[in-house]
Amino acid sequence: MIPSTGRALRLTVYAGENATWHHRPLYAEIVHRAHAAGLAGASVFRGIEGYGASLRIHTCRLLSLSEDLPVAVVVVDTEERIRAFLPRLGELVDGRLVTLDTCETVRWTEPSRSPDEADPEGKKSL
Repeated sequence: MIPSTGRALRLTVYAGENATWHHRPLYAEIVHRAHAAGLAGASVFRGIEGYGASLRIHTCRLLSLSEDLPVAVVVVDTEERIRAFLPRLGELVDGRLVTLDTCETVRWTEPSRSPDEADPEGKKSL
């Protein structure tokens, strides 16, 4: 397999797991909108401890504070596609911390298949 690298932009949205958008978990709404926009990938990571603007520590170690643990929704794609997605994200985040980081992707491909070719499902990815 041959490694190929490329530049990408990583979008991260920080929220509490209890945050909602129209009675749906906020993290799920972000992932579904990223999918509908055709972005390369999105994942949700649940934290075991953290705090935000309220300065209240949320932790899974104490039963009374184990509610509303922090989550990070991470979306990676080309800079152009992530920036085009920002207006669709803007109505959801309502003052939450959102970060953008330049990153490098690494993919391993078969020698007979170039990284720019569509995958077996017909989707073009990073």
